[in-house]
Amino acid sequence: MLQSLNAQDSRSPGVSSSKPNIVWIIVDDMSANLSCYGETVIETPHLDQLASSGIKFTQAFVTAPVCSTNRSAFITGMYQTTIGSHHHRSGRGEIKIRLPEGIRPIPEYFQEAGYYTAITGWPNKDRSNNGKTDYNFEWDRSIYDGPDWSKRKPGQPFFAQIQLPGGKHRGGDIEASRRFVQRMKEEFGSVTDPKDVTLPPYYPNDQVLLEDWAAYLDTVRLTDKFVGDVIARLKGEGDFENTVVLFMTDHGISHARGKQFLYEEGIHVPLIVSGPGLAAGAVRTDLVEHIDIAALSLGLANIEIPGYMQAKNILSEDYIERTAIFSARDRCDETVEHMRCVRTDRYKYIRNFLPNRPHMQPNRYKDGKSIIKVLREANEAGKLNEVQARIFESTRPKEELYDLQNDPFEIYNLADDPKHRKRLKDLRSRLGNWIRATGDRGPESEEMYDSDMAVYLQSRGNDPKQLQVLTGNIKQMKDWATARK
Repeated sequence: MLQSLNAQDSRSPGVSSSKPNIVWIIVDDMSANLSCYGETVIETPHLDQLASSGIKFTQAFVTAPVCSTNRSAFITGMYQTTIGSHHHRSGRGEIKIRLPEGIRPIPEYFQEAGYYTAITGWPNKDRSNNGKTDYNFEWDRSIYDGPDWSKRKPGQPFFAQIQLPGGKHRGGDIEASRRFVQRMKEEFGSVTDPKDVTLPPYYPNDQVLLEDWAAYLDTVRLTDKFVGDVIARLKGEGDFENTVVLFMTDHGISHARGKQFLYEEGIHVPLIVSGPGLAAGAVRTDLVEHIDIAALSLGLANIEIPGYMQAKNILSEDYIERTAIFSARDRCDETVEHMRCVRTDRYKYIRNFLPNRPHMQPNRYKDGKSIIKVLREANEAGKLNEVQARIFESTRPKEELYDLQNDPFEIYNLADDPKHRKRLKDLRSRLGNWIRATGDRGPESEEMYDSDMAVYLQSRGNDPKQLQVLTGNIKQMKDWATARK
């Protein structure tokens, strides 16, 4: 049953609940590997406590599985495909992206309601560390009053975003991962043993992959500690009792089938909301999208939610549960892509608009990771089984359909199964209707691609090896486009 709460329910005795503080804790590159979500190898006591004092959403999904597009979406409460911010790190060159008329980042609404707005990195020991934004559209830096809410006026409510590196702490190669593990030994006195790790069946039990996943789990432990530090500060400064704390990650773990892709590993994220008046220990199993945090936060602050907003106030009394969520993958760095999906409570349909390209297209960022190098080498040596090698095939299906109840790892594609023909047709139609109804902008122009690639090439100018890889990948993208592949 839907446990719905609105801003009126957030009143607490002795607290000015008409304008509660709103704190977002947003984490990079992390799936729902928290003990309160069922992870058994590690414990996350601070996040478990946050969940037990508030609402845990078990079916939260991002509409974009990469940071800049994801953040462009949640800060506006709009699908990134609607506002033209769906290509990763786009609008960074000579050609800029501007929000459609009337659409505004939500910090502006908080400022107009009298809130102090902060964008905070963490740890923020000197309280001057700005947090990550990474928006793909042009925006006015004045929407944030500062890097820390301590600069606000006495009694002024605040809307703060605390940005945590999350999974990025482990770095991109195994050497960086091992250095991080050593730091965690000093921090916690113990680290996660790779022998305790069980990888998803679509990854081989390679030692590098096991070490990396163990280090990733330690990034979750460190994130949990930071969450505890944030809560301790709020309590120590007397703000906790009138503060709503929201915890969410920007997409799943950075891995071959995780970050950047539309499988569960990439789009399923934790979402916890706790604060005055919200039901303690509530568990929501209905489908929600990550952009919904924009609308629910405005609602909790008693700020009118703009009529244009695609996000939904999932805590309102009149909220009607979503029957499906939608997600999209487009260009990431130099790698051109075009994928869309619709997911219901049981089934997922993925449409690959570029089926004649491999799942693992060349990408400088991902190909530089030790885990990807190991997977590619194992594939070339014939050491992967059919399921594990699938991502390296030269082409992929135009359509994918998965029964998540019976196939949670999305291994068995049912798109060609006659028994599921009706369901395939229904979900195909549903996705097509969403694309049309939301004004999905689709592929970017060659001019925009060239504009952004000029910035990418300039950024690698001092590293001849990386520049060569990037140049080669850009040429490959252009050659495939010319061949209509």
